[in-house]
Parts: sequence; structure tokens; C-alpha cells
Amino acid sequence: MIVGRSVVVDYPADIGRISTSNPETVDYVAVTTREILLHAKSHGNATLIVWSKSGQREFYNITVEHNLEPIRRILKATFPNESIEVQSARDTVTLNGTVSAQPVIERALAVATPLAKSVVNNLKLATPKIEKQILLRVKFAELNRNVADNFGVNLLAAGTGNTLGRIDPGGYPAPTVASVGGDRGSATNSRFTISDALNIFAFRPDLNIGAFVKALQGQGLLQILAEPNLVTENGQAASFLVGGEFPVPVLQGGANAGAVTVQFREFGIRLNFKPQLTENNTIKMYIKPEVNTLDIANGVSISGFTIPALATRRIETNIELGQGQSFVIGGLIDDRLTNSISRIPGLSSVPLLGNLFRSRTENKSKSELIVLVTPEVTSPLSATDPKPAIDFPKAFLPLPSAPKQPAAPAISVPATGTPGPKADKKKGNGLRRLLPGGRGKTS
Repeated sequence: MIVGRSVVVDYPADIGRISTSNPETVDYVAVTTREILLHAKSHGNATLIVWSKSGQREFYNITVEHNLEPIRRILKATFPNESIEVQSARDTVTLNGTVSAQPVIERALAVATPLAKSVVNNLKLATPKIEKQILLRVKFAELNRNVADNFGVNLLAAGTGNTLGRIDPGGYPAPTVASVGGDRGSATNSRFTISDALNIFAFRPDLNIGAFVKALQGQGLLQILAEPNLVTENGQAASFLVGGEFPVPVLQGGANAGAVTVQFREFGIRLNFKPQLTENNTIKMYIKPEVNTLDIANGVSISGFTIPALATRRIETNIELGQGQSFVIGGLIDDRLTNSISRIPGLSSVPLLGNLFRSRTENKSKSELIVLVTPEVTSPLSATDPKPAIDFPKAFLPLPSAPKQPAAPAISVPATGTPGPKADKKKGNGLRRLLPGGRGKTS
């Protein structure tokens, strides 16, 4: 019987008396003289004895079990591809079988626990399969262009017409008056200090007139192409770093106040990712590619130490792709224009000549960045496959050539009257001389 259910027993004769060994497990009610209604109240075993009015008696051994059908139905619907058996003993339910993964065991236990008083988990993990290897190809492509255009004019009069003066539209360093002096109303003994002659400098001593011109155009181009590749097992995280570390001085506090220690910070090309194959034959990935380059121009100097800055390009995202598919996970287009004009009011508005009374600085920059990823499922090379090799333009650590062995000296012909080797006239063999290796040669 099942807990909570009732059964009607038809007895073949009139019932005289009924007795049960465990009323807490199985209880009875005599409905008629020949019908007995049994109620399964709790888990366990009980014996029901029925006496007829004629004196005969019958024994019924009854076992009350848990209702396992709801548990089996839920587990089958939740895990259709797993083999899970459900058994019971008194008020305990036991889960038996072999499943494919640890999360299945945990979820099956969570499903069965509310439906039974106690649950014993005997599920086992199947022998793990060989995990597939996943290769991730990442391509960083960055292009930076910048153009600078500078123009400015500074004029100087060092006593011309007994006049001392300068014209500075701003923007660039102009000469400064160091001293003013002269004789009989003349300013020819005045002096100027030149801190920067700019690009073009001209001075007429006979006229005491000088001109400083800043006319400069600059163009810059930066290209970065990085293609890190990384292989890892399905479901396992992997990281990759090609670059280095640069020292950073750190000022200490507390008991070591004033002391300076050195810490190292990483820079270069880094790739972190964690792939996961799905049932849809796709690859779901957490990916974090990063490119860091040293930026000396924006560095700082502290107590004689020059600490470079880092120009960083970093992307962190989650994507899902099929095998061999490519996707742009990040991109940037940045156009910038900076235009700065300094001028002298009034004079700078004069046609043509107004350009001498103004200075201009114009900077243009354009940056383009794209990051492309392509995941692939790979297999290792077999023992008979050719192994990949790197082509070196020159031989890598060539082995020294073996020294030549000197030839053995020939044996001279013995003098007349001295026994020596006889010639074999039939075979035409003559004297023999030893060769390296112990072989002979006919001469």
C-alpha cells in the first residue's frame, strides 16, 4: 500500500473479529459483514488478522511505502537524458544511478527533498569524457594619425629710429628686453635676450630690425597590429601575456616613512578568456583582451625617477559564437580638432599684413580601433603528423662541422731481397695500402 491511500478487502465469509499488529501504520474499518476498509497511515509493516464467525482466520502482511510516482515523474521531466532510479525504505527515499555532471546531482537532490522526509543521495558521476580544446584568435588593429600646423611671427626693433620695441602676438616665446640704454637720445645700446629663435630667425644689424618666424608642420602615424592566440580546455579559464614589467617607485609610510621601494607593473598584450561549449554547438565565452603600451610623453618625474604612463586598450565582454565564426567585439573612431589663435586686436585685422600680428596652432588627430575574435574547436596533432616549425632567416645555433680525419700513409714497397707481399697473377691483385676504416685498395 501507499501512504495516504485506502483499500477495500472483500472477505469470503461473515467477519467475526479483526485485529492489526500496528494501528499507527495500518488501520481498518468493518464496512459490512464481508467488507473491510484499510487505511495506510504511515510508513512501515503491519499484520492484519481476520476471524470469521465460523472460526476460520486469515493473515494479511501489509507493507506501506512512500508514493514514488510523483518523484519519478518530476525527475524524468527535469533530467530526460539522465538515468536516475528512485527507491524507498520506510520513510527514506534513495536516489540511485549514474549522471553526467555534478550540477545534476545537486539539482536532483533539491527536487526530491521537499517530497520526502529524508533523501539519501547515491548518485554517481559518469567517467568524464575527454574535453575538447578551444582555440581563440584575437586581432587588435589600431591606426592613429595626427597632423600639427603652427604659424606665428615675432618682430623686434633694437634702436631703429631711436625706437626700441617688439611685437608679440602670443603663442610662442618672444625676445625680452635685458637692458635699455643709449647716448644722446640714441637707443642703440639696448639689449634683448632671445630664449627661442623659433624656426626662422633674421636680423639686420644696419637697421637693428629682427624677425622670428614659427612655421612648422608635423605628421605622425601609429599602427598597432596584435594577434594573440590561446588554447584552453572546455570550461577552463586561460590567460596570456606578452610584454614585460616596468619599475615604479613607491614611497613607504609608518615605521619606514621616507623609504622608497620598487614595484613592477605589467604592460604588453594580455588575453583572458573562459569558453563553454553549449548544446547548440556554439561557444559561449567570457573574454577580456587588453593592449598596454608605454607612454613616455605623458609620464611623470618624481625625485629623479621617470615613471612612464600606460596607453591602454581594454575590452571585457561575454559573447556566444559558432565554431569558426568571427565577431567584432569592440571598435572606436575618434576624430579630434584643436585650433588655437592668438592675435593683436586691430593690427591683426589688416588685410595681408594682419598675418604678422597673429599666431595659430592647429592639431588634428584621428584614431581607429577594431578588435575581432574567432573561436575554434581544435584537435591535437597525431604522432605521424608533421610538426610546425618557425622559419629563421639564418641557421639557429648551427653545429660546428666535424673535423676531417687525416689519411693513413701508404706502405712503401720493400727493398730487393726483402720478403714482401706477393702479387697474385691470376686475379691481377698488386700491393695493397691501408685506407681509413681498415679497408684495402688494389694499386
